[in-house]
Amino acid sequence: MISQRLRLEDNVVLSGTHTHSGPAGYFQYTLFMISCKGFMKESIEPLVNGIVKSIDIAHSSIRPGRIFRSRGELEDSSLNRSPHSYLNNPESERHRYTNSQRTKYKWNTDKQVLVLKFTDLDGDGIATTWDTPPTCWSRTRTAGSCLDSNLGDVSPNTKGPHCMNTGLPCDYLNSSCPVGGTKQCGAFGPGADMFESTRIIGHSIYMKAKVSCMVTAVEEVTGVLHLAHQWVNMTDVTVQINATHTGDPFWDRIRDALVGVPSNKTQACHHPKPILFNTGSTMSGRRLREAVKQELQSEGAFRDLEVVIAGLSNIYTHYITTFEEYQVQRYEGASTIYGPHTLSAYLQKYRGLARAIAQDRVSELPVGPEPPFFTEKLFNLLPAPSIDRKPVNTSFGDVLQQVLPVYRPGDVVSVTFVAGNPRNSGDIRDKTFVTVEIHDNRTNTWEVVYTDASWETRFHWLKGSFQRSKATVDWFVPAAAPSGSYRIKHFGNFKEKKDVFKPYEGTSDVFTVTDSFYYQ
Repeated sequence: MISQRLRLEDNVVLSGTHTHSGPAGYFQYTLFMISCKGFMKESIEPLVNGIVKSIDIAHSSIRPGRIFRSRGELEDSSLNRSPHSYLNNPESERHRYTNSQRTKYKWNTDKQVLVLKFTDLDGDGIATTWDTPPTCWSRTRTAGSCLDSNLGDVSPNTKGPHCMNTGLPCDYLNSSCPVGGTKQCGAFGPGADMFESTRIIGHSIYMKAKVSCMVTAVEEVTGVLHLAHQWVNMTDVTVQINATHTGDPFWDRIRDALVGVPSNKTQACHHPKPILFNTGSTMSGRRLREAVKQELQSEGAFRDLEVVIAGLSNIYTHYITTFEEYQVQRYEGASTIYGPHTLSAYLQKYRGLARAIAQDRVSELPVGPEPPFFTEKLFNLLPAPSIDRKPVNTSFGDVLQQVLPVYRPGDVVSVTFVAGNPRNSGDIRDKTFVTVEIHDNRTNTWEVVYTDASWETRFHWLKGSFQRSKATVDWFVPAAAPSGSYRIKHFGNFKEKKDVFKPYEGTSDVFTVTDSFYYQ
């Protein structure tokens, strides 16, 4: 247990990845709840419980270890999705990050990969990477990634934006197409679809981390651990722009009304962005790293420095562009919610934290106002799932489309079940909607080899008419799959009536996986 005398933020940093297609409804601020129709208890409870469980497991298995670091460059895995905004930064600053030996490559994203290798005293361990692009997937699928750094304008869609109806490149300035406008403009790559793109980029990151760990991760990280933490109310920060001028990065307070005419002060603060509701890009990250490095080195106590940004840590504040990028008002600039001087406010605050560490005066830092935990005025506009129904003369879990008798590695096994709405399954931590099982002839038992968390499986739920749903499970048989007898199972719950949920499961026929269809 963490000592009651210590604040949680003195012991734990929640630094994660992000996805464009995970569950929503857990962030308590109105601006973010609007997009997902409100706060959802079913979303936040599994997340909180899972995080606490992970911390508990880590704490109970803690043991002495060592840390090694390695640096490298990861190419062909990302591009800048708003190069027009990036080009609005000063040319002299951009030139510092241009690869002079590759005139074609303008380095408008960070290609740096920092690998930290954590091992126990026997040398067994894991690798963690920073500065890598995270999302290959649309909001219709789930995805995972490495830890995030300054990736606000970074995209893994390396083929770039093209018009889906013509295949031609989108308009450079406004990301639109001659026919269909912005709706027809989409970015893709490097694979033929989201699955292949994720696999390609994930494998590239994995190989970079693997090689770095096995070959070059020999520089050990040692020394004392320093920590400086401070809560900041970004609506109440005065930015010192120069010796004589200051700027307010946001409005004085957010008024109760969601919709209304913003005050002249608010409009001036956010100009040139139009405001609907009163509610980090590559270069921003570079400036922040430089600022922190300068402050730490200014006192002479820190010399050999590697400044790393873990972008999504402890709380989410949306995009942070440079003042110059904000003026262009592409997506990142328009989503910088605290105004054009947001980055200046961050630089100012992080310089203060770094200075406190360098001068050994962290204890003098004010704690700052802790973020509120909202328990009232949380809304949910998403209706509860309706009662589940099934076709006549069927039961939940029955197979609607059966598997074939024989498959080979590389084939796709597909089976469709009568299903309930997955939302009616509640908290499925430590559970699964899908298993792929192989028969063990020695013990006459079935062994689970894949679940819905496996890369080789796909779980598709289709909401049919009259509340009748079906679920299709696909298993992409890997090349290394051993020959044998297999089956696929689906698990779920159906809603019989209000507040009454019942479990069900379905099982496919047994099928064979073999290298050849000709067997005895």
